[in-house]
This record gives sequence, structure tokens and C-alpha cells, in this order.
Amino acid sequence: MYQVLLPVDASEERATAQVAATTALPYADEEVEAVVLHVFDTKETAEKTTVEQTPAGKTMVEALRDAGVAVETVTTYGAPEEQIVSIAEEYDVDMIILGGRKRSPLGAFVFGSVSQAVILDSERPVAITGSDTPTE
Repeated sequence: MYQVLLPVDASEERATAQVAATTALPYADEEVEAVVLHVFDTKETAEKTTVEQTPAGKTMVEALRDAGVAVETVTTYGAPEEQIVSIAEEYDVDMIILGGRKRSPLGAFVFGSVSQAVILDSERPVAITGSDTPTE
């Protein structure tokens, strides 16, 4: 079984792009399992909220299941980049598929990038997909 980690945030557009990348994998409906992760800010929120209770999480999980992809959901809390790398290792996933966002050069400099941190810190392949709309 080929396992992918799909960290989901608040963007349904990025979630849809991550689903498209996952279902495009060879034999996605037979041999791919998706671990859908949502990283919350606080432990309390992570303990009482499921992935499917967030709009983007619900969109992602339903679309993956409709495509025949096996899905496991995980919630945690903390720094997203650290938790993504940690969960990828814990579940021994084969690939991480992130819903990236295109930032302006100033936005990237000021705010940093979860995607960049995951690419630099993870020992697993990372694919970036997502919105073409620049954000600050």
C-alpha cells in the first residue's frame, strides 16, 4: 500500500488540488491510502474537533472516499511544519502532498512558508499543489 500524507488547512481550493494530485497516482483507488491531517492551534481544539468538521477537511475526505481511496484522519496541534514532518515519520508515509499557496516575495520573506519548512525538514518526497492566487 502506498501511503500519502495530506495536511489540510482552511482552503477548500487547496484541498481539492491535493485530492486531484492523490487520485492521479497510479492505482489510486486500489493501492493508495491517504492520511488526512489537520493541525490545530491548541490541544483542546484538536481533541474535540475531527478533520471532517472543518469545511476543507470534509471536502477532502468525501472526495477521496468517492474516488475509492482509503482514508485515515488525524488531528493534532502545534506548529504545522513540525507536526507534518512528525506525523509523516510516525505513519511512515511514502509521500507528502501539500496544498501550497503562492506568496508574493515580501509575503514569503515576512511570514515564511510551511511548505518550505516541510521540504527542508522531511526525509520524504514532498509534492506541492494548490492555488495560483498570490497571497500576502
